Amino acid sequence: MDPKMFCFQCQETAHNTGCLIKGVCGKEASTARLQDLLLFVVRGISVAETLLRQRGEAIPAEVYHFNTDALFCTITNANFDDDSIAARVERGLELRDQLVARLQQLGVELPTTDALTWSDVRDNFDAKAAEVGVLAETDADKRSLTELIIYGLKGMAAYVEHAERLGFEDITINHFTCDALAALTVGNLDVAALIDLTLRTGEYGVKAMDVLDRANTGTYGHPEVTEVSIDVQDRPGILISGHDLKDLEQLLEQSEGQGVDIYTHGEMLPAHYYPAFKKYKHFVGNYGNAWWQQRAEFTTFNGPILFTTNCIVPPLPNATYKDKVFTTNATAFPGWKHIVADAEGRKDFSEIIALAKTCPAPKRLETGKIVGGFGHNQVFALADKVVEAVKSGAIKKFVVMSGCDGRQAGRDYYGDFAKALPQDTVILTSGCAKYRYNKLALGDINGIPRVLDAGQCNDSYSLALIALKLKDIFGLESVNDLPIAYNIAWYEQKAIIVLLALLYLGVKNIHVGPTLPAFLSPNVAKVLVENFGIAGITDVENDMKIFGIEPVSQSTC
Repeated sequence: MDPKMFCFQCQETAHNTGCLIKGVCGKEASTARLQDLLLFVVRGISVAETLLRQRGEAIPAEVYHFNTDALFCTITNANFDDDSIAARVERGLELRDQLVARLQQLGVELPTTDALTWSDVRDNFDAKAAEVGVLAETDADKRSLTELIIYGLKGMAAYVEHAERLGFEDITINHFTCDALAALTVGNLDVAALIDLTLRTGEYGVKAMDVLDRANTGTYGHPEVTEVSIDVQDRPGILISGHDLKDLEQLLEQSEGQGVDIYTHGEMLPAHYYPAFKKYKHFVGNYGNAWWQQRAEFTTFNGPILFTTNCIVPPLPNATYKDKVFTTNATAFPGWKHIVADAEGRKDFSEIIALAKTCPAPKRLETGKIVGGFGHNQVFALADKVVEAVKSGAIKKFVVMSGCDGRQAGRDYYGDFAKALPQDTVILTSGCAKYRYNKLALGDINGIPRVLDAGQCNDSYSLALIALKLKDIFGLESVNDLPIAYNIAWYEQKAIIVLLALLYLGVKNIHVGPTLPAFLSPNVAKVLVENFGIAGITDVENDMKIFGIEPVSQSTC
């Protein structure tokens, strides 16, 4: 059977080998093929940009912003709209041709590559997509490492775009992205060079996380320990999902005094931790859980939903909320209204606000509060208390359980793992993986909550800084000498750049689940195991033995 598509970039890829007919995420084969073409265009732009920059030529900012948006657009669950992606392909070809024309003026001999044109896309779509897709690289190990790097760059692009929207930019990250994509396209890299480029991607991933951390905290203040309501109010509401804090800020400003409340969903929960947002009295709480439960939760919410980034689940045909969803930035879905910024970066959310006023208040899902806000600045403020707890034996182990949640039944493992941890163990978390355990009554250790939530997957940088700080406090040579275990859940490409960043920082013995990435060939997986101690997960009892932890069920017998 000739596959209609091939995609294996997310954890839920079919049979843990690859989606061939339709994405498990819900994207159609045509969408997957358009994304392949868009990535090919970005690679062509990057080749031309690199050649021009090497010759001292000035590069228009739009080139970098386009590449960032295009990479973000192809992340899992971000953009399902063929017209939206095709428009990016067309604009990307225009940008590439402008760069190529300048190279020709300079008399530069161009590398020999397939020259994609808009007529190819329009008239020979399927064949061209097959020529440039993932399977175009026939060497399994080179393909594995190439995709690992590209997925890392996709995740990094998400961080870069969020920071750019807040006015923070490190041009060296944009340059590296182009250099890496150009090298993958025309560099004829061997396996050793690809491994080196993989670690360099992790290095720039750390830089990107640092820029985003400074952007978020410099704009909205350092996250504070905060109790977030998971109950509902009696006024109509707007639900904001995704990750973008700038969109939330504008929505809060425009909806203030309008008689509607704002709720977060999924990865937007950590927005409640930032001081700047606490002045908005109509910013009332978090509704629901991780992204994959949205079909049920959007239905009971009753009001409109704004997607600021990825984490879209295509609605069922009879979904009552499907006419109330709006997208912005790199996201899009057929039939949903898309909101764009004006020349000053302002977005008009008046239509969402007006729609909310016509809707009933959200239906109650649960009651109570959850606690978060343990970014690096807050944990550093608690450093003396944490150190004393470690020295006294009150805290014997930290477990980093950062990452993503997902639909797979095997992800129950993470909730079971958290429940089985003994009372002298603290969970360090970020990302939506926390929804497996952040509502459990796990208690505290001498006033230190046993679940320390640093924020979004974007905020995983905080966990690395906390580990490095503890290493220095205890006078250790390596972060690997700390009593920290890494049990990471992954789903999409932002988790990949976090993993590469941790590898660059020297962290070893990271366990990744619920499955290892399908894009890792046996030989590449072997390199990661032998050089970095990467491993999968098995079951709670066995994995706790590996981590040197005695499960609570055994310790209380």
